[in-house]
Amino acid sequence: MAVMRSYLDFEKPVAELEAKLEELKAVGARDGAVSITEEVGRLEAKAAQALAELYANLTPWQKTQVARHPQRPHFVDYCAGLIEEFTPLAGDRSFGEDEAILGGFGRFRGRPVCVIGQEKGSTTETRLRHNFGMARPEGYRKAVRLMELADRFGLPVLAFVDTAGAFPGIDAEERGQAEAIARSTEACLALGVPNVALIIGEGGSGGAIALATANRVLMLEHAIYGVISPEGAASILWRDQGRAHDAATAMKITAQDLLRLGVIDGIVPEATGGAHRDRDGAIRAAGDVLDEALRAFSGLGPDELRDQRAAKFLDIGRKL
Repeated sequence: MAVMRSYLDFEKPVAELEAKLEELKAVGARDGAVSITEEVGRLEAKAAQALAELYANLTPWQKTQVARHPQRPHFVDYCAGLIEEFTPLAGDRSFGEDEAILGGFGRFRGRPVCVIGQEKGSTTETRLRHNFGMARPEGYRKAVRLMELADRFGLPVLAFVDTAGAFPGIDAEERGQAEAIARSTEACLALGVPNVALIIGEGGSGGAIALATANRVLMLEHAIYGVISPEGAASILWRDQGRAHDAATAMKITAQDLLRLGVIDGIVPEATGGAHRDRDGAIRAAGDVLDEALRAFSGLGPDELRDQRAAKFLDIGRKL
């Protein structure tokens, strides 16, 4: 069964064209005697052109909306599409299980790897179960446990980042949220194996950097990555969340800005209209860049990998 497409506010012109196209196709299916091939082709070309023009000039705030699109592929989709023989591990061996962060071991294109990712969920039930991708301390401690296992057995680490930020609840603070994030960041830096992070949607604050302190940091074309959400920044700077679009522009959170500033190392192209319009294509493209990144670090020893990773982050802001 086809999933009904969800349109963002700025996509209304495309939505209207595609609605007309669906109506025309329905008429043709109902009355086979009427030839609508030419008209369908014309409308398809017009809709495709409108979509291409729209996505060629997205503002940072529009990219934020695309990064949060409910039908965008999530970690579970990338894991299912890229990782064979995946064996999940649960729990931090200290407090409990946190399903906002999922992880385990499997094979990526024949290579054994450790995989960790933040999962937002795609339905009301799964969003509640995964807490919208906002992890508590036990989630980050589980990530540390997985990274230490990967390091012990010499397995590369792949991290898929997609979170608005770490969970800010009282219970998380009581259990040491800041310390858990710091420990996870420290574990990333201490790895003697290659680690590659891919930001597939939102990369929010310390909740993202706890997994994204990697030898290679990559972003999907319409993903975002910043120290705070645009709404949060607008609330602090102007006491008005309605100015989130101004904050998104000022914060330089898009992949294109961050590549220019040297914060990330590469951009994974998305289909015209965003990754949600070609989920399989987005997953294949992500696999290709992850494979290339891992190959670039093959042959490097543990000390070389740690030195490269540390130098990468120390250089941010020094070469502008």
